[in-house]
Amino acid sequence: MSVQTFKPAKRWLSLAVSAALLLQSGQASAIGLLQAYDAALKNDPTFQAARFENEAGQQNRALGRASLLPQISASYYGAMNRSDVTYVKYYQGKDVTVPRDYNSRVASVSLKQPIISLEGIARYRQGIAQSDYSNAVFVGKREDLILRLVGAYTDAQLAQDQMLLATAQRDAYVEQMKVNKRMFDLGEGTKTDMLETQAKAELSEAQVIEARDNLANARNALAGIIGIEAKNLDGLSPYFKPLPLPKTKVDEWLTLALEKNAELVAQRHAVEAARLEVHKQRSGHAPRLDLIASYSDNKSESLSTYNQTVEQRAIGLQLSVPIYSGGYVSAATSQAIANHSRAKAELDAKISQVTVELRKQHALMTCGTAKIDALMKAVDSARTLVTATQKSIQGGVRVNLDLLNAQQQLYTAQRDLAQARYHYLLAYLRLHNAAGVLTANEVQKVAGHFVPAK
Repeated sequence: MSVQTFKPAKRWLSLAVSAALLLQSGQASAIGLLQAYDAALKNDPTFQAARFENEAGQQNRALGRASLLPQISASYYGAMNRSDVTYVKYYQGKDVTVPRDYNSRVASVSLKQPIISLEGIARYRQGIAQSDYSNAVFVGKREDLILRLVGAYTDAQLAQDQMLLATAQRDAYVEQMKVNKRMFDLGEGTKTDMLETQAKAELSEAQVIEARDNLANARNALAGIIGIEAKNLDGLSPYFKPLPLPKTKVDEWLTLALEKNAELVAQRHAVEAARLEVHKQRSGHAPRLDLIASYSDNKSESLSTYNQTVEQRAIGLQLSVPIYSGGYVSAATSQAIANHSRAKAELDAKISQVTVELRKQHALMTCGTAKIDALMKAVDSARTLVTATQKSIQGGVRVNLDLLNAQQQLYTAQRDLAQARYHYLLAYLRLHNAAGVLTANEVQKVAGHFVPAK
């Protein structure tokens, strides 16, 4: 067999690099993970909705405090009055009607300050719990943004890697078809070799089309989060290294999660708010004492005070004692107790969910390193197998189909290695998310595994 058999491997590598450069030349500058994160903070609609939701939730603190602060109101009333005053038998034994037109005005200011109000105290404390709940939910939404962003970013990058690999695979088959044809023309090849390679090439063309569609869909999903076009992304560094974990034992992570996980923190505040709702409803049976103060300035308020100006000041205490409200207080209290029990059950359920998720991601992190090492060896072995198969074909030991299978094995190993690395990075972030310590620092650490395309 001619020495030309060895050229497809070199040409395959050259074409793969060319395809990578062609695909990555769509934009002048690459979009790094940190740039994508900054853009997502500004443009992601879901996160913006969470931001406004948190702003609204913070008002619960002021709403609860308002029930303990003075309630001041002022009113003013002015009117032009037309009246007829009839005096019975006033003049010569006859009724006399005298028209009386006058202007009247009433101005008043009143103040009501709760002194003893169990409902007001419960509302105040509940407002604090609801505000803290809103904060915890927002922290969870911010961590969720990181997971959604990095997930979409790695999906787009994996789709791009698969596109490049599929293109390189197809180009290698095309080159192999040319070699088979030359060998057949020289009488050293077979028709079967040509048909086998043609079948592989046609199948790989379909895989390239599918990979192109997947890449477009993944980029569109990422663009929906960052708000800008996502065509040229940073690729994984060839010097990929596992990320060190501050804690190694899963029990240490669980302890951290029970304290800081955003969902658990939010649910604890929800339980506290539900407990205070019980106190608020029960206070419907409790008396209330208020300080009352008022001032009024009245001029000709009525016909009986015609042409009189009355200035009145008053201060005192008002005691309100509820007696019966049709069973409303009892029913509302029972409802609040049931909702409190439901909130506690939901907290227990979330603890179980977080525990399962944390153990899962910790296991993925632990096994991920070994899996990546194994796949790296698999890629090296597959690459060596392709070279060895080419030499064996030259020596007449192997056939064309063996080379095609070896090339497919290399493609599969390279794809699995890229996928394992992305899954490892996502597991790192999800582990920190479950533990409640996922911040921009972790995004920066993950971003260190990506390098701009050259």
